[in-house]
Amino acid sequence: MRECVAVARRSGAADLGRPTPCPDWNLGRLLAHMAAQHRGFAAAARGDGGDPTHWEAEVPGPETVGRYVAAAESVLAAFAEVTTGEQEFALPEFGAGAVFPAVRAIGFHFLDHVVHGWDVTRALGLPFAPDPAVLNAALPVALAVPGGAHRTRPGAAFAPGLPAPADSDVLTRILLHLGRSPSWRPSVRPGPDGDVW
Repeated sequence: MRECVAVARRSGAADLGRPTPCPDWNLGRLLAHMAAQHRGFAAAARGDGGDPTHWEAEVPGPETVGRYVAAAESVLAAFAEVTTGEQEFALPEFGAGAVFPAVRAIGFHFLDHVVHGWDVTRALGLPFAPDPAVLNAALPVALAVPGGAHRTRPGAAFAPGLPAPADSDVLTRILLHLGRSPSWRPSVRPGPDGDVW
């Protein structure tokens, strides 16, 4: 998460319209979604995750990066207060009344931010090189995400998985299993200041 924060800090208001590997979200909407996830998981860690207002993304704007950074600090502090892996987290995005033990819930959030960290760096044209231990920890969580028709529905968390070559590295395996193309690049088009994205 610290790496995601460091990358997000390298973006500014002029970057928020950049396309991302998430087809329906530009960078502003992606960061707003990530901030909402931080707020929701922080609330869940503190026993109030069932309130859907904690999970609502704000409209992107000039404060988007600052809100994302503040939300990241909030969820890190909330996770630090968790004392047992069995503590219940209410996660309404999985359905009404959905509750998971902390060890699984935090794993969900961890994987989400490994993948979204890659999304953000790709949108900004930056390298993505997390510690190998992070990727090794994320791989079994990623591989546990089930496939199926639900991945083709609008708003699905992940697209259908793609085949991984036998010699794929860990990051490539994670991305392909979750429907991301490791070769994704933003389409070339002029940005608001004449930059080419």
